[in-house]
Amino acid sequence: MKFWYQHSAYAKLKACLLSPLAWLFAMITWLRRTLYQHQILKSYRPSVPVIIVGNLSVGGNGKTPVTLWLTQFLQKQGFKVGIISRGYGSHSAYYPRLVKINDVASEVGDEPLLLAKRSTVPVCIGANRRQAIELLQCQHDIDFIISDDGLQHYKLQRDFEIVVIEAERGLGNGKLLPAGPLRETAKRLVSVDLVISNGGITAYSDNVMQLVPEIAINLVTGEKCSLQKFAEKSCNAVAGIGNPQRFFKMLTKLGIPLQQSVAFADHQMFTPDNFHSFPSTSPLLMTEKDAVKCQLFAQSNWWFVPVNAQISGKIFPILEAWIDQIQQKKRNQK
Repeated sequence: MKFWYQHSAYAKLKACLLSPLAWLFAMITWLRRTLYQHQILKSYRPSVPVIIVGNLSVGGNGKTPVTLWLTQFLQKQGFKVGIISRGYGSHSAYYPRLVKINDVASEVGDEPLLLAKRSTVPVCIGANRRQAIELLQCQHDIDFIISDDGLQHYKLQRDFEIVVIEAERGLGNGKLLPAGPLRETAKRLVSVDLVISNGGITAYSDNVMQLVPEIAINLVTGEKCSLQKFAEKSCNAVAGIGNPQRFFKMLTKLGIPLQQSVAFADHQMFTPDNFHSFPSTSPLLMTEKDAVKCQLFAQSNWWFVPVNAQISGKIFPILEAWIDQIQQKKRNQK
């Protein structure tokens, strides 16, 4: 909702009118977490360490690039990684489900499919995280589980929590749903292990992630080319992510002139009808997350722009110290 990130009198009034519902949401959230903390509601402890990559606010904040970065980091340490996801937007005939790289996004979800394609590690979707983890462990030898989202899923016990915040939007007006974008208050950040700011330093963290584009890849042929090629011609762009303007600004900063830049809803499931307004004579650029949903009807001048996360700050010593603790604990148990 746009008013969550605005400071006009109208936006403040709307948030104020919704405050009673936000208070009710806060009470339910507090009660639920308390019941899990005191083991009145039962939670599940997997046999391997679980890392949560989540956020406090709704909408895209950059969890998927962090999950990919973390997967690569652990693999470089020699660990075997598995990823679980709720599979938001998926319509599979069964759950839990192991995601294959040739699956259809409408069945398994756009983000899980992207994770499976980019990470090359096993990815399993399902609202029941326990079932997803058990299926992963049944089919694969796993050292660490990364949960893409699930910070508020207290039914799953976790060993390490990472929260991703988008620097540009921050925590919006700081209010809980539906008066604001937050699932939990900013006080929750005190109890997590790492906070990563996507796009720049914020008041909440000096661990900064920059999303770096390097090439464009053709959806039909798989051809890779430099992004400088697109600075020489007028292009069009689409984005169905949490903050579409972030993608458009990135292209503009690269010197790519945009005739049309059309924003769609996050997790938008595309059909050919969504693209009739774009001329076939101009390249169409999109995010990698959007590309996995357009593969079946892509045109020869459609390109996606993958990004790689570069993270700086105290993240490395914090992660390394935690991994050392995990390994020492295993040695003591032998």
